[in-house]
Amino acid sequence: MKNAGLRAQGLGLIVALVLVSSVAAETIDRVLAVVAGQLIMLSDVNAARELGIVTSTPGAPGADQTGAVLARLIDRELMLVEVDRYAPPEPETADIDRDFAAVRGRFPSEKAFADVLARSGFDAAHVREIVRQNLRLRAYLEQRFTAPDGDQQRRQMLIDDWVASLRRRTPVVNLYRRP
Repeated sequence: MKNAGLRAQGLGLIVALVLVSSVAAETIDRVLAVVAGQLIMLSDVNAARELGIVTSTPGAPGADQTGAVLARLIDRELMLVEVDRYAPPEPETADIDRDFAAVRGRFPSEKAFADVLARSGFDAAHVREIVRQNLRLRAYLEQRFTAPDGDQQRRQMLIDDWVASLRRRTPVVNLYRRP
């Protein structure tokens, strides 16, 4: 009798350990990069992608979307550090409202939008702040990088060179490894 009770307890302990180890293995969130002291989390990458705030460049099927969006978020963070140094004018509230409405408009319903916010841990105020930052960044880029004769390819090349220089002089720790 005593042995049967001990075996049952042992079996119960094994089941409990298996359950705990499977729960412990679940990734809720993780740091993917640190840019100039700012963390970029997996939830940030997922939210940026789902909200359409930062998109990856189109790639081949099966391309690493997480890595592509993370690279864009790293570049965005580097640029925002520089933008903050020069403090372009604040965007108009109407412009923020318009761009926020565009983000919201990507979803078929308020519930679908709220679900993405809930999954990401963002709220509407946080999304508005991202929109505000994007507008400031856009204004800075338009002011600083003009291309003769409207040559957008040349302008993009200038911006890419600038971002590459920011990467060289700003601490970036990329912890992401493609699964």
